[in-house]
Amino acid sequence: MSGKDNAPVIIKRKKVVAGGGHHGGAWKVAYADFVTAMMAFFLLMWLLNATTEKQRKGIADYFNPTIPVNRISGGGDGSFGGDSVFTEETLSQNGTGASNANSTDQKGAAAGEAEAERAHALEAKAFAEVQDLLTAFSGESMAADEAMRHIVTRVTDEGLIIELFDLEGEPLFAGRGSEPTEITGLLVGMLSEVFRIVRNDIAVSGHVSAQPIVVADNPVWDISTRRADRIRQLLETNGTPPKRILRVTGYADRRPAVGNPMSVRNNRVEIVLLRNQIRGK
Repeated sequence: MSGKDNAPVIIKRKKVVAGGGHHGGAWKVAYADFVTAMMAFFLLMWLLNATTEKQRKGIADYFNPTIPVNRISGGGDGSFGGDSVFTEETLSQNGTGASNANSTDQKGAAAGEAEAERAHALEAKAFAEVQDLLTAFSGESMAADEAMRHIVTRVTDEGLIIELFDLEGEPLFAGRGSEPTEITGLLVGMLSEVFRIVRNDIAVSGHVSAQPIVVADNPVWDISTRRADRIRQLLETNGTPPKRILRVTGYADRRPAVGNPMSVRNNRVEIVLLRNQIRGK
C-alpha cells in the first residue's frame, strides 16, 4: 500500500450569508431613527405655531438645564405647567376658537396689568431721581448742608414721603406757632425745584409733639393744621402749581414718629408725592 492512502481527508464547507443583498437589519435601525427625527421636527413646527411667545419661553426654560428658575411656572412638572397642550388655556387664542371667557376681556385685563407694571416702574424711577436730587443739594453750601439734616425720605404704598422735622434747638417753626423759620423756607424752596421733574399730586400733613400737661383747650390740632397749610403756601409761592396739591391735613399728636410722644422729633411736616393710583381716587 502506498503512502498516499494515509493522507488526511479535507472537507471544504461554503458559508452562505442569509439575506442576500439586504445587508442584514441595520437599515431598519437607521430608518427608524430617521422617522423619529422627522416626527420630532414636525412636532416642533406644530408647537411653534400653536403656542404663544410666553409659552415658548416656558418650554425653552424647561429643557435648558443652565437656568435654575423658570420664567413661567404653572405648578406642574410638564413643559406646559401641568396643562395639556390641547386645553384652551394653553393654546394660542387668536379669536377663532376662543371662548367668551378667554377672548377680549382677559386679553384686555392682561394688557392693563402690563401697562400698570410699566407705569409703576417709571414711577419708581422718578421717585429715585427725586431722592438723588435731594441728596445732591448736600455740599452746595453750609446752609444746604444744615437744611438737609432736617430731611428724611421713604417710599411707601402711598408714594414718596419727604419728612421735614425739628432738631433739638433747630425748629422748623417759631415756638408753638406756624411761622416758618429761615431753614424751613430754604427746604421748601429746594423741594419746589425738585418737584418740577415729576407731575405727581402732592399731599401735606402736619404733626406735632404731645403737650406735657393735659389742658382743656389743647391746641395741637390747630397747630398741626396751620403748619401743614403754611407749607402748602410756601410750595405755591415757590412755583408749585396749586392744582397739584391734593390735600392738606393736620394729625395733631396722634401719629408720633418716635416712642416718646413729647420728643421734638415728632414736630414734623410730611410732604407726599402720591402714586398715580392714589391720585386718581
